Amino acid sequence: MKKNMRAPVEYHIDDAVIEKVRQQLLKGKVVRQELPGGGLIHIDRPLPFMVLYRNPESLSDEGTQGLVKGEASYLIVSDNSAMRPGLTRLVRTVIDTLGSRNNAFLIIELWAVKQRDEAEGNGGNLSAPGFRIIASSTRPPTTTVDAFARALKHIRVFKQKPKVSVDLDTRRTPASLKPLLSVAETRKLNCYVIGLEVYPSYRDSCTGELFPLVLRSLHRGLSRALKRAFFEFAHTMTTYRPANYHVLGRRSVSKTVFDVDHKLAVISQSFDLILLVTPLNIEKAWSQFRKMRCEKMPELFYRPLSVDPAMQKRELFGIHVDNIEDPTLALLFRQKRQELDRRLSMLLDRGKPEFLYGSMQLFGSVDEQLKSDALRILECISPHIHDEPMKDVASAGDLAVRAEEILAEYRAQLPNIKSSVQVRDDVVGLMVSKGHLMIGKNSRVSRSRVDALIHHEVSTHILTYLNGLAQPFHQLYSGFAGYDGLQEGLAVLSEYLVGGFSRGRLRLLAGRVIAADHLARGASFVETFRMLNRGFGFNQRTAFTITIRIYRGGGLTKDAVYLRGLIELLEYLKKGGELEPLFVGKIATEHIPLIRELQYREVLKPAPLLPLYFLQKGFTGKLAALQKGLSPLDLTERR
Repeated sequence: MKKNMRAPVEYHIDDAVIEKVRQQLLKGKVVRQELPGGGLIHIDRPLPFMVLYRNPESLSDEGTQGLVKGEASYLIVSDNSAMRPGLTRLVRTVIDTLGSRNNAFLIIELWAVKQRDEAEGNGGNLSAPGFRIIASSTRPPTTTVDAFARALKHIRVFKQKPKVSVDLDTRRTPASLKPLLSVAETRKLNCYVIGLEVYPSYRDSCTGELFPLVLRSLHRGLSRALKRAFFEFAHTMTTYRPANYHVLGRRSVSKTVFDVDHKLAVISQSFDLILLVTPLNIEKAWSQFRKMRCEKMPELFYRPLSVDPAMQKRELFGIHVDNIEDPTLALLFRQKRQELDRRLSMLLDRGKPEFLYGSMQLFGSVDEQLKSDALRILECISPHIHDEPMKDVASAGDLAVRAEEILAEYRAQLPNIKSSVQVRDDVVGLMVSKGHLMIGKNSRVSRSRVDALIHHEVSTHILTYLNGLAQPFHQLYSGFAGYDGLQEGLAVLSEYLVGGFSRGRLRLLAGRVIAADHLARGASFVETFRMLNRGFGFNQRTAFTITIRIYRGGGLTKDAVYLRGLIELLEYLKKGGELEPLFVGKIATEHIPLIRELQYREVLKPAPLLPLYFLQKGFTGKLAALQKGLSPLDLTERR
């Protein structure tokens, strides 16, 4: 009987592979070539640098190779001695092909410090990150090393600061390995080599067990530091002149990323949480509430669930987000998966006390500062204001006509817009779902508020949906995690920018915050209604509408994000933030630097649409005032 024999692993990079890589580089194409022994070379485009990691054959080095993945140019290869001749030829070919374009080339070789040296190498702190930069003692790229060290010192892993040291030595490789190129060869090729010894705080020093959350955090910080080092090298040692260090990030997007994005979007678009927790019988509930002399919460009825949340959760956690190499995209998709999990849990808990806890996780609760801001607004604005005269009233039909007019102007810029305007009897007020505007058939507003309401919905919620559709990732229109605050902040600000943000409107937003706070503190529906009506002077119908919005589903704190989002947006503009980039899609404030990074890397495209009010007379002056610093009360307009 013949025994099954495992075929020996061939540790040899042949000339055909090297020539294929060279030809791809000469044509400016993406190089992604698997190498023997589980190796991989990825070069996004012609760049004057590369990160190198030689995977040790003789010991486990769990997690370390993940630190170089996601860079625009990296090489992972086995440290088997049989690989050395072919590997040297491959590296020499890459340097010769790309270095000649820019007059110089940089290799940063990364490795993890050996286990027996771990505690000593990191000052005995087993949880903090640590790095040792090793540069040539005779020919160091000094400014690059300094920039690299500064960037590494800014890394934080769960608030832990790293220990960073710099040594000058002729040996810039792991102790057990020889340099791939001699000193004479590197000088001839004008190639600089920096060694980076990493303390592996991302795994248990005794068992080798991986700590994935630590590894992810370290990966993001190190990726940023590498780009800063490459940026300094490019400007001081080469003819290449990137405009920003983010430009040196990866541009090519793998099939894995698109697959994850698509699967997350399918789940995200399969249900609308707000629609599913909005009662169908609000008008009847109001009548019932009045008949009960406002003494008992009316019974609420909801749409049947269009999805099985448990099944969707199973699908959700079958999505392999951890296979994404790019640390920025992995972070965004991981956040979205977590948010979808919370939204699905809220559907399971609809009508139960647990719903409120899910809402506070997803939309946040009311902190003391936000509550104080809301109370100040309610104190400064009288409940007896009359800045929205109801003599001239616009109906649902009037609102629909104006919305269609605004949409028509956007269609003139982007012809394939499929958004529609629907007047329906199963919604109250105005809301946008999946790019469509729904208007409750009983909606009535002062004509002075029509443009403000329409721009709130169309020029923010629909526009960012359409801009998101123009991007390569579905998440830009379905919404990154936590996008609600910035979305509603932009929408409320649009009311001011079109001249329709009244004192009554601001007072309503403040009332929602106080109602959400009452809800979280355990107040009943009736107690909150009375507080709004008797304590703060809202009329009964307005107090009921605020309360029903807050108590729907079992307790929804989302309505607090309108004022919170506005305050955060005003602070952002005061600090010099730009308004235009915020319309690229549905993003959160924390995503602004990540979006900028992806735009610098040309992963994201410019937004095709900007709000029409950007072109209105007086817009520039109002924006300038916002950038000097305005409070929510400063935005209100007397009529």
